[in-house]
Amino acid sequence: TLDDEQIGNAKAIIAATKKAGLPERAAVISIATSLQESKLENLGHLGDMNDHDSLGLFQQRPSSGWGTPEQITDPAYSTTAFLKGLRQVDGWQDMPLTQAAQTVQVSAYPDAYAQWEQQAADL
Repeated sequence: TLDDEQIGNAKAIIAATKKAGLPERAAVISIATSLQESKLENLGHLGDMNDHDSLGLFQQRPSSGWGTPEQITDPAYSTTAFLKGLRQVDGWQDMPLTQAAQTVQVSAYPDAYAQWEQQAADL
């Protein structure tokens, strides 16, 4: 069950995906990625629990060039940044969600995205 913040963030991801002119599959990949990375919560700095300088819905890192902390914690910006990375993945539309998400995110747990695919599609 998602709370109002999580639902609002899912809607922001969908809106950014539509604005980018990408198909529903891009929104599903984006939402599943955010569910894995932050449970669809726009996370700020978590102190000792933080993975380096990861922030926002997608746990993007300013030090890795994703944007400033203010940009990364803006749902529209962070989704657009994720989608820009996704567009650079050849054949992302036809590959398994985990492979597409992992190619953009470079996670230590690449197979973890799969558990969120159905919920992301439902959203």
